[in-house]
Amino acid sequence: MENEALLQVEKLALKKQKIYQQSIIRYIARAMLASMFIGFGVIVAFKTGNFFYMEHSPMTYPMAAITFGAAIILISYGGGDLFTGDTFYYTYAALRRKLQWTQVVRMWVVSYIGNILGATAFALLIFLTGLFYDSSVNGFLLSVVAHKMEAPTLQLFFRAILCNWLVCLAFFVPMSMKSDGAKMFAMMLFVFCFFISGYEHSIANMCTFAIALVLDHPGTISWAGVLHNLVPVTIGNLIGGGVLMGVMYYYVNKPFLDEEHGNQH
Repeated sequence: MENEALLQVEKLALKKQKIYQQSIIRYIARAMLASMFIGFGVIVAFKTGNFFYMEHSPMTYPMAAITFGAAIILISYGGGDLFTGDTFYYTYAALRRKLQWTQVVRMWVVSYIGNILGATAFALLIFLTGLFYDSSVNGFLLSVVAHKMEAPTLQLFFRAILCNWLVCLAFFVPMSMKSDGAKMFAMMLFVFCFFISGYEHSIANMCTFAIALVLDHPGTISWAGVLHNLVPVTIGNLIGGGVLMGVMYYYVNKPFLDEEHGNQH
């Protein structure tokens, strides 16, 4: 059963709450770290994918998807606070009456702001390196961003639900694994699945958009496009993590958790 992993989810939510209560600045700094780690994943994925994109190769997306897995390992082992994962952790902890809903919403908002700040700072660093400035290097990135900004709102919303369901599973399933090797493999496999499927992750999008906006970009990439994408995607991510993970796991495990709770008294 997944009870052991769910107890870890609870502990993790309470640990994050403790950091938030001690220092909001520290909590924001952790959220900034998380989106910067995703930034590293975005860069390596699009840099790798671009070699194949230039040759019009069908391997463009698979190669980008494999390398993007670096981001989840950085977040999982390097710390950081990701809004998308928090949708699951905090919802579950609140349903278990370990957190109050007002606290949950506040921590979500602060985490999201921290993720935006981190994505912005990372995009600035990438801009200053000059590594992405040449059009022969950024073609794949700009083409993906333009498609994301043109996609219909409803499609973005449902892609985002599926995305965060899968990404939360990528953090949750390895919790019950013992060896680090197995954990990393499972995480990378799940992230490969989300990337190759074309789902929408609000924080990964934030990082990708921020990088595209500081480069010499076409008119199809704009601030209006950022909002058109991020609003439905953020709401979809919230439902994917909060409802399909938090509510669902609370509901399907309730008898076992209640039994355990009863045994403790």
